[in-house]
Amino acid sequence: MKSSKLVDIFKSGNIVIPLYLYKCIDKFNLELGDFIFLMYLYNLGNKFLFNPNKFAEELGLKLLDVMNKISSLTEKGFIRVEVLKNEKNLMEEVVILDDFYNKLSLITIDDINSNSSKDSNIFEIIEKEFGRTLSPIEYEIIKAWLDNNISEELIREAIKEATFNGVSNLRYIDKILYEWGKLGLKSVSDVEENRKKRNSLKDKENDIDLDIVEWNWFDEE
Repeated sequence: MKSSKLVDIFKSGNIVIPLYLYKCIDKFNLELGDFIFLMYLYNLGNKFLFNPNKFAEELGLKLLDVMNKISSLTEKGFIRVEVLKNEKNLMEEVVILDDFYNKLSLITIDDINSNSSKDSNIFEIIEKEFGRTLSPIEYEIIKAWLDNNISEELIREAIKEATFNGVSNLRYIDKILYEWGKLGLKSVSDVEENRKKRNSLKDKENDIDLDIVEWNWFDEE
């Protein structure tokens, strides 16, 4: 094969899949092949000519496979194939991705509402504990905890720890979470287990042999 032919193959184009859409595969409930085909259509724009032969050629698929994928995506409400008049007043078949964008919007809204509900919950807990409204900097600190996958359960436990020590300070709570992170404590059960071990060590340190303490060295013969 000539090198120029190889270059032509490499220049044949690519399918761009935004990371957010890739993360939505499970929510789309699509087979991987159908998802990749949908992403191919997504790269063509919101509305374009229905040309299954071109789709098959560019993707290296059989025409029957392309038609099956189009049928599957249509039945699942991701795309529509409609006959519309073009600029020359001629009828033509076009693929429309409006339904796909509507589904994507609903998924995005659900994600935002879910995260907002989760975030506001922990924010409200801390504000109630402090008895005041949090500052913008404090909001950013809490958001950083959540972004670093620190669970709300562990944050609540750190709040309890700070309260037990008589401190209502976000920096103090942040320090607690930081120290737990260094120790590899990722859950409340990890924290409780670590406390048991520490208490056990303290008990051993305090368990001193009284016979040694009360020994009267001056009476030794």
